[in-house]
Amino acid sequence: MTAMEQLPTSPGEGPQDTNAAPGSAYTATATISEQGLVTEWSEDARRLLGYPPAEVVGQPAARLLADDAGALAAPAPPGQERWSGTVALRHRDGRRMELGLLAHRWTSTGGTAKWFVVSAVPGATPPSLGELPDGWMFEQSPCALAVFDADLRLVRANAGMERALSLTEAEMRGLRLPEIAPDPASDETERTMRLVWETGEPQHVDAFVRAAGGGPQPDALAASLAPVRDPDGRVRAVCLAAHERTAAAGGPRGDLLQDVTGSGADGAGIPDGGRHTRDHTTTMTLQRSLLPQTLPDQGALDIASRYLPAGTEAGVGGDWFDVIPLSGARVALVVGDVVGHGIRASATMGRLRTAVHTLADVDLPPDELLTHLDDLIIHLSADEAGPDSAGQAAGGIGTTCLYAVYDPVSRLCTVARAGHPPPAVVSPDGSVYLLDVPAGPPLGLGGLPFETAEVELAEGSVLALYTDGLLQMRDRDVDDALDSMFAALTRPASTLETVCDRVLAAMLTHRPDDDVALLVARTRALHEDKVCVWDLSSDPSVVGQARRCTTDQLTAWGLEDASFVTELLVSELVTNAIRYGRPPIQLRLIHENSTLICEVSDANNTAPHMRRARIFDEGGRGLLLVAQLAQRWGTRHAAVGKTIWAEQSLVGF
Repeated sequence: MTAMEQLPTSPGEGPQDTNAAPGSAYTATATISEQGLVTEWSEDARRLLGYPPAEVVGQPAARLLADDAGALAAPAPPGQERWSGTVALRHRDGRRMELGLLAHRWTSTGGTAKWFVVSAVPGATPPSLGELPDGWMFEQSPCALAVFDADLRLVRANAGMERALSLTEAEMRGLRLPEIAPDPASDETERTMRLVWETGEPQHVDAFVRAAGGGPQPDALAASLAPVRDPDGRVRAVCLAAHERTAAAGGPRGDLLQDVTGSGADGAGIPDGGRHTRDHTTTMTLQRSLLPQTLPDQGALDIASRYLPAGTEAGVGGDWFDVIPLSGARVALVVGDVVGHGIRASATMGRLRTAVHTLADVDLPPDELLTHLDDLIIHLSADEAGPDSAGQAAGGIGTTCLYAVYDPVSRLCTVARAGHPPPAVVSPDGSVYLLDVPAGPPLGLGGLPFETAEVELAEGSVLALYTDGLLQMRDRDVDDALDSMFAALTRPASTLETVCDRVLAAMLTHRPDDDVALLVARTRALHEDKVCVWDLSSDPSVVGQARRCTTDQLTAWGLEDASFVTELLVSELVTNAIRYGRPPIQLRLIHENSTLICEVSDANNTAPHMRRARIFDEGGRGLLLVAQLAQRWGTRHAAVGKTIWAEQSLVGF
């Protein structure tokens, strides 16, 4: 039951039939922490077991079990990366359901581990695929063979595919490839499957994943993908054939296999092509490690993403994307493109991504954030200037970046860009347009201003952020590319994963000449019943009134258990604003899913700082108390005044 965490795509359900009937096949997905708590719960998991996310997330997974309380809480022994089996679960209505589960253990770069669990649910009437491959030719083929239906779900696998993925056909049936084997190679293979389905043309991918411990390393396998047609010539399925990447199978790529596997070459005798492959692999590994390993939990946007490396010998570039939760239930979207290719570009990208996170933490508006990035690029170019920088922009001069902040309370999206293509917006009514954002210069030129654009987005609007590699295709001009992107974005789709796949299928008729980063987001809104605002006078007597208003509102939200801590936070923040701020003063409470946010604003631009109070000091303890009570807290500045905010997690209340 989980969305697969893949590099660098975000969790999601992947391509689906946009006109799927209620009885169509689907995959229920969820995430379980190492401590056995449910941390994510998909809509299809709710569809399968009946529990809404609010009743499951933050609770022990063992509570879902109908029998043994230990089976789901600890799906595998320490050190095991995957588990599969049948588990008896309890439906919300009390029914006992025996489900086949496949769980993958994922460890982030920060060392945090969690389990992604998937369960394939067949449709009421499985689609007829006619005569599928059968018999000894399919079973005894030297290739690993699998057949996928229109939803790219596995329906047949031979013994070779079972060995390659270390799972039986029964365990894989009904699942998509990224759910069977979470890996960037699975993402690319599935995108290529979608291309086969859309075009009806056979395709090839250079790397096909094997399960850990399942034999040769993933790069030693390639895959061919072909359409399976019915007697009328219509594509009914996609057949995947994975095979060893040898000189015979891979043609001119045979020398690459020798380098990857180490056969037939020692250190001094590696051909130039092999050294290029090793450098490319090293750079690709660095690039992937610097991109988001998973997208953060936030309630403002539904998000899907894609990253495709260039198909040329220029090497991996410095394209990147990011999603950064901000205070007040807001979220920032970032897409950037560093000049050049190779390790240098990837390293510069990593430094910029870190800088964006640091600047986002202090809640800078988009135009000011880009100004600080511009200064950083200038400093980098000064530090790195030298003879070895010939042929590349020193320190990333010429890098482009787009930074957008979306607020689900006001539904305002504020955007600034530095030489980067503007985002596309699809309104709920189906209209599509490029957001009119002042271009701004690329980063590193210095002295030129960046400007912001602000637009109100209707709930359910789709934002598409991308790098220019998506539009710069050698077989079409930019206007035609934009038309193709707009057409793909406006096609009805059940998930954003499908939107991403369709955009790439429409835009990429061959491997891209430059890296491509794509970030697609659908807006949500926090309605008035989840937000309360009170204007307060600058009088100490209103502190009690603020506490009473807070308690009444928490009762209305059914959050009485959070009242004690929230009253303390509100009391300290309001007292601080009255004592050190300037009127007008405003208190705002936001209830966003499992998070409660308290904000107090005033007209004084001076930010408070936390200090350690001495024994006989009358003040100085307020913010220290806030820091101890809140999960996180901080200050953000407006054109006039500031807001001090504090967040609490409601899990466990």
